[in-house]
Amino acid sequence: MVLPEGFVVPPWYLVVPVLVILGGIIALLWALEPPVTDRTVIAFAPWMMFGATLHVLYKMGTFPSSIEPLFTAPMVYAVTAVVTGLVWIIGVFLHVGGLQETISRFVGITGTAFFTVFAMFALFLSLEIGTLAPFWPVIAVVVAGIVTAIAWLALGLWFTDVAATTGATGVLVVFGHTLDGVTTAIGYDILSATENVPLSLLLLEAGGSLPTAEYIGAGWLFVLVKVGLAMVILGLFREYVEEQPQQARLLLAFVAAVGLGPAVHNTLLFTVA
Repeated sequence: MVLPEGFVVPPWYLVVPVLVILGGIIALLWALEPPVTDRTVIAFAPWMMFGATLHVLYKMGTFPSSIEPLFTAPMVYAVTAVVTGLVWIIGVFLHVGGLQETISRFVGITGTAFFTVFAMFALFLSLEIGTLAPFWPVIAVVVAGIVTAIAWLALGLWFTDVAATTGATGVLVVFGHTLDGVTTAIGYDILSATENVPLSLLLLEAGGSLPTAEYIGAGWLFVLVKVGLAMVILGLFREYVEEQPQQARLLLAFVAAVGLGPAVHNTLLFTVA
């Protein structure tokens, strides 16, 4: 009842090498112990967006059939983690060698380049086939930005210690889940998109059963729950961030990815398809 429909398990000869490489990368990063700060988590954001873009390109049928299963869900997350981990390791060695001032800058710039190239490819392909429709995705990003600002202002006013402790990492968590909620709501209420995650569908259906659905749609409840849940998680992580900042920020980066990845996937998919 938690996992979405459509999860695909690729053939073993694709899964095993990816998992082995990913395990090796995690082990090496564990040994290197690179610093994990607010800037590190923000540097991971383009990679979360890159993974979402790969899945959109898969849905557009752009990959050769021989490697196409690598970009299905959930395999695309492992592939993205492999590429991100490799770039992170390269950044560590470049920093140690004095070729990069900071590791996070290298990771962030490289991730931005990867995301930009692949996203532009999806946009150009969509423009060629005549399916480009950016209006509602742009509205979603603007609304998500406004809601995030309001939520963060409220958090800063009433729970100043939570906002100060989680910092930019907390903003990314709130924005990612807010954008996921807003894009899902717009897709469900306006674009007639289907929702495959059972728990999300339950919330959307609950919103649709309320008297307000006739006037403001069904998705507002989903947005409210997503924003509230993100803020509660930050509150629960406050002490953890103070006591174990590296581990806590890594976990919060994962929480942010769970929101930002699907959010960018929705945004780009609605734009190109």
